[in-house]
Amino acid sequence: MRDILIMLVFLYGLYRTVREAYWGILVWSWVGYMNAHKLAYGFSTSFPFAMITAAITVPLLFLSKDKKTIPTDPLFFSWVFFVFWMIVTTIFCLYPWEAWDQLDKVLKIQLFVGLTMIFINSRKRIDGLVWVIVISLGYYGIKGGLYTLSTGGGGRVWGPPGSFISDNNQIGLAMLVSMPLMYYLRQQSKNIWIRRGLLGTMVITVFSILGTQSRGCFLAGLTASAFLWLKSKNKGGLGFVLIVLLPIAFMFMPASWHERMGTIENYEEDSSAMGRINAWMMAFNLANSRFLGAGFGPWNGDAFARWAPDPNIIAAAHSIYFAILGEHGWVGLITFVMIAVMALIQAGKVIRYSLQYPELSWLKNFMSMVQVSLIAFLVGGSFYSLAYFDLYWHLISFVIIGRQLLIQHALAQSGSIRSFNRHTVWSALARGKS
Repeated sequence: MRDILIMLVFLYGLYRTVREAYWGILVWSWVGYMNAHKLAYGFSTSFPFAMITAAITVPLLFLSKDKKTIPTDPLFFSWVFFVFWMIVTTIFCLYPWEAWDQLDKVLKIQLFVGLTMIFINSRKRIDGLVWVIVISLGYYGIKGGLYTLSTGGGGRVWGPPGSFISDNNQIGLAMLVSMPLMYYLRQQSKNIWIRRGLLGTMVITVFSILGTQSRGCFLAGLTASAFLWLKSKNKGGLGFVLIVLLPIAFMFMPASWHERMGTIENYEEDSSAMGRINAWMMAFNLANSRFLGAGFGPWNGDAFARWAPDPNIIAAAHSIYFAILGEHGWVGLITFVMIAVMALIQAGKVIRYSLQYPELSWLKNFMSMVQVSLIAFLVGGSFYSLAYFDLYWHLISFVIIGRQLLIQHALAQSGSIRSFNRHTVWSALARGKS
């Protein structure tokens, strides 16, 4: 039955894609985030959902009559350079059997991120994609939360097998990053039942995140809660919920969970933490010896024997920053960090400039929650190998799209579109002139 249900949802998505090509981006995102086929037991487990979606979507998008706008802001060009740099480092990689396979996966993700920037160009389409993300990851929030409650916090929540978020740490961070997007949808919805449903999903997702027993998610969650409160319009109501919910959730978890969180302070005694530090030092030494880094996949015995302080402890990067450093060198890391900083700054500018247009209050709220999600990912990602995860790059694309929509709205309001270009409009918005 699961296989049949998944196939029916997929076929409906393809039907909508034929009618409106941008739906292909939504279908791709559903396949990538929810990984519903990984939860089945029959024919759908090996069915090429992603390949078929891409084969249908890409030509339909470019043949469609949809408005196609290529972004021209520095953040977009930084993203383009980063994709180009990953290709360069793969050409000169140390471990081609790992690197080319990983590049293929990463470029497929980046292709649809680029298509998102070009074709998700309205509030309706943005909200559609956000709903896909929220429903896909919210499923694991509800499932994991109920499991945590039923086991008294004694079990551990895992993600869909064989996916980017199969590990307990990775699914925890993915759920955490999706929560501000849930909050945004709740802010915008006028339906009381949808608002209640999203609130309930957020509450139970908190227990699911705690149930992953991820120390990095615990730290990132505290950070995200603080920024969510700062960005909220209803600070009193949200503050009350956080003050009540977080201590209850904290006290609900068993002693074993508290002991695990307590090892954050005593990382020298934790073999997992020491393995990460060894991997980080390996990446640092590797990047210092090779300008291009190693390319994808240097987390093996050969690389650790050559560059790690302790060659006997072999571990994955367990950090978005050190993963990029080891695989793409200092140029890759600087570009990666620059993209993150530029995205946070640009989102802040969209928030400020959109205040000139009351009808863009939704965009202000959206960018505020994208900022919170970005901060949660950048903090939590310090401990996990999720540098190429779709959700982070979709957040970057949302910032680029937000800037485009604001400029388009300002041009439409000017009454003389031909007399302005995007640069002058952005400059005028910075000066507070519509």
